[in-house]
Amino acid sequence: MEYEDVLYKREQGVATITINRPDKHNAFRLQTLDELVHAFERADADKDVGVIVLTGSGEKAFCSGGDVNSEADFTRHKAWLYNRRLLHLSSTMRNTGKPVIARIDGWCVGGGNELNLLCDLAVASERSKFGQAGARVASVPIWYGTQLLPRLVGERRAKEVVMLCHSYTAAEAERMGWINKAVPHEQLDSVVAEWCEELLQKSPTALLIAKLHLNYESDMLYGAVVQGFRMLNVGLHGSDEQKEGMTAFLEKRKPNFDRFR
Repeated sequence: MEYEDVLYKREQGVATITINRPDKHNAFRLQTLDELVHAFERADADKDVGVIVLTGSGEKAFCSGGDVNSEADFTRHKAWLYNRRLLHLSSTMRNTGKPVIARIDGWCVGGGNELNLLCDLAVASERSKFGQAGARVASVPIWYGTQLLPRLVGERRAKEVVMLCHSYTAAEAERMGWINKAVPHEQLDSVVAEWCEELLQKSPTALLIAKLHLNYESDMLYGAVVQGFRMLNVGLHGSDEQKEGMTAFLEKRKPNFDRFR
């Protein structure tokens, strides 16, 4: 596969997968998801790769989530096809036996934060920002966001993040356990490289077994993710409420949800 939305590089045992849509704050569309699945499967199958790094192009965003321009015209059918790709990607990331590090610089919000949660480790530059914005545009982070975030930051804090849609600094995210480490911007690449080198010195079989067993309990939530997508399909996708939220976002105005209460 030739990539348009993704960059792939393998160097000294590390595969770096970069979402390459900086003009869209690295928001993902259906094509991006297909390319990410292919890139992760490629790294997983490569015996010379021991660690995978996921990052975003430019300095503004790791990933801002789903491309609102492509989601604005979702029908229930289009949404289900899109959600199936999300499930394929998350399954691929969680089931590769190779450690996946999120290298975060800039905005890490919405589905972008869910990508971060699906990685095994996360290192962010101090200028990064984290959050979930689903409720602002009549959506919900049920792609492992509502499942994994409470396990990292606690249930009460997760409800704050998901319901109030506030943004948080990298330092705040580190204190909450949302990410592993917040570092000065100029140290981001060196710290990620150090962690990759440390992991490459470990037994690959031991890392595979450790990762799959550490993931075992949370992966039992797969059914909850699927059920969440079904609920979105029935209750929100293609609805007037979602159209109001998406339109307001694109028009850069405050949505009016009063008539849906």
